[in-house]
Amino acid sequence: MKIKEVIVVEGKNDTNVLKSYFDCDTIETQGTHLSEMTLRLIEETNKTRGIIIFTDPDSPGEKIRMTINQRINGCKNAFVPKEKSRTSKKVGIEHADKETIEIALSQVVTFDKNIQSDLTMNDFFELGLTGAPESKDMRKKLTTKLGIGESNAKTLLNRCKMLELKRQDLEILLKR
Repeated sequence: MKIKEVIVVEGKNDTNVLKSYFDCDTIETQGTHLSEMTLRLIEETNKTRGIIIFTDPDSPGEKIRMTINQRINGCKNAFVPKEKSRTSKKVGIEHADKETIEIALSQVVTFDKNIQSDLTMNDFFELGLTGAPESKDMRKKLTTKLGIGESNAKTLLNRCKMLELKRQDLEILLKR
């Protein structure tokens, strides 16, 4: 399968795994310290071919994703669940199987920082997505349904806003 967009990954192991499954090009960030040159390359590539940010489902991966999305609007984002991309000691894209990666790349989401919904943290409290003992499980249920990666309440709120979700949308998703 040929992937038109360039996939942003953290390192060469991620690139090797993706290239073993797909006809694709990657840009490697070399970890959390994104150089200005790498960011410019991602920005220019997004204008011509598009970008899919596909970082590890851990704190460093989320930091890289957030940095790129804040600087470059309109990037596509792919997510793999932690439990499907880990060994006993590590978590990362390179540990996910082909099916998990195919699903992640088929369910990309684009965050638009210029479009915001009226969701608030108060809505999250009232819906039980934060401030309650079961909040973490509820957030996981919601992020799984949306395909946007596990996240804490603040990150989830920002992602929901960038997806233009409204409180009603969350209420419906949480009932399913």
